[in-house]
Amino acid sequence: MKILLKIASWIDALNTLVGRGITWLVLVVAVISAGNAIMRKFFNLSSNAWLELQWYLFGAIFLLAAGFTFLRNEHVRVDVLSQRLSERAQVGIEIFGVLFFLLPAACLVLWLSIPFFWDSFISHELSSNTDGLIRWPAKLLLPVGFGLLILAGVSHLIKCIGFLRGDCRNPMQVSDGKSSEEALADEILAQRLAAEHNVPAQGR
Repeated sequence: MKILLKIASWIDALNTLVGRGITWLVLVVAVISAGNAIMRKFFNLSSNAWLELQWYLFGAIFLLAAGFTFLRNEHVRVDVLSQRLSERAQVGIEIFGVLFFLLPAACLVLWLSIPFFWDSFISHELSSNTDGLIRWPAKLLLPVGFGLLILAGVSHLIKCIGFLRGDCRNPMQVSDGKSSEEALADEILAQRLAAEHNVPAQGR
C-alpha cells in the first residue's frame, strides 16, 4: 500500500504543477479578450487567429485543470444524503463512484479523443475561418485533459482505499480550512459589512 500511496503522491504533484500553471492562463485569456475587444471597438480591427487563440486557451483552462480540481475536491457534488453518513460510508460511496462512473466515462472519452486528435494532426487540419489557427493543438487538449483526470481518479481511489485501511487521511477532506465557496461567501459578507459601516447615514 505504501508504494501505491507513493504513486498517488506523484500523480498529485503532477496535477498540482499543471493546475498552478493553468492559473496563469486565466490572466492571459483576460488580456487577449480585452485586447480583441479594444481593437474591434476603437480601431475596427479583428483577427480570427486571436479569437481562436482565446477559445483554445479557454478550453485549456477547463480541460487541463480538471484533474487538479478533482484533487482539491472542488468539483460540484450532490451529497445531501451521503453527508449524513459516516466518513467510512462516504468514502465507500466515493470508491463506487470513481470505479463505475468517473473512470469508465473518462476512459471512454480518452479512447475516442485520441483518433480525433491524430486525424487532425496527420492531416495538418486548419480552421475553416480566414486566418484561423491549426486545429490539432485544441483537439490535443481532450486526451491530455482526460488523461490527467484519469490519473487524478486513480490517485483518489488509492487514497480512499488507504483511508479505509487506516494508512492515510480521508482524501475527501483535502483542507483543514474552509472550502472555496465558504471562503468566497465570507469575503463577500466582510466586504458588504465594511461598505455598510463606511456609508454615511442618510439625511445628515
